[in-house]
Amino acid sequence: MAPVDGTSSLDAASDVALDAEASEVRRFWNRLGLPGLVDVHTHFMPERVLHKVWEYFDAQGPLTGGLEWPISYRQQEAERAAVLRAFGVRAFTSMLYPHKPGMAPWLNGWAADFAHRNPDCLHTATLYPEPGVETYVREAVEAGARVFKAHVQVGAYDPADELIQGAWGVLAEARVPVVIHCGSGPAPGKHTGPEPIARVLARHPKLRLIVAHLGMPEYEDFLGLAEQYAEVRLDTTMAFTDFTEGFMPFPRQALPRLAGLGGRILLGSDFPNIPYPYVHQLHALERLGLGPEWLRAVCHDNAATLFGL
Repeated sequence: MAPVDGTSSLDAASDVALDAEASEVRRFWNRLGLPGLVDVHTHFMPERVLHKVWEYFDAQGPLTGGLEWPISYRQQEAERAAVLRAFGVRAFTSMLYPHKPGMAPWLNGWAADFAHRNPDCLHTATLYPEPGVETYVREAVEAGARVFKAHVQVGAYDPADELIQGAWGVLAEARVPVVIHCGSGPAPGKHTGPEPIARVLARHPKLRLIVAHLGMPEYEDFLGLAEQYAEVRLDTTMAFTDFTEGFMPFPRQALPRLAGLGGRILLGSDFPNIPYPYVHQLHALERLGLGPEWLRAVCHDNAATLFGL
């Protein structure tokens, strides 16, 4: 892959490997007759924050389930964006999230600037249950945020906390989707699992929640919430890959339900924080055998419709 600015941290062998993978990814979506991919779960955040995340993965911290988790794409920010473009990803996100009060407004400012610099990034914002959250969420929406990220596991908060109810209401009214990590994988948190999210949806049934990682490992419970609430969607992030199937396999008896929700399943990858090549996520979806129409919807059309691309 050609360097973005004339230099690159990648050696020649890595460049060749990325070029080969980009060709393979493009063949995948070309076979489906798509104009490219839309990935609703990619991570861009301030570099020092991202490096802290990478350090946590390298140390096999408890929230990773203690798993060995080598990061596949450690390039600099501009190079990582260039990798997605080389793959033919038409639109992506800058999933970022606070782990304590006071972080979200600063992260939202950074994300707004990143989206301005990268028009193919869907302007992303985040939130945390704290005083003032409704105000800064409304400000982010008015500034053009098109998707929010919430991380119940890392943030260690109850999504049904009264402090955040007004913010959920703002997002439901504005019809802005929220990608939310609320399942108990790869390790459970104090407030992960379907029950807290069911309480949120009971109060805000029109909230456009996108359950990250298909809600692993509570896959069937979250499929049930999607069947109950028309605005609930799920993203495929890391699901069905060899890595995830090794410790949190998707129940095969639930595949017909997944197929039936094909209009509300969205491609997510977790790029760059994945321990395998990006193309493996696509092959993992293809080998489910749910057919090209399902794949076209998941890999592009559902998200393109949701975000008006």
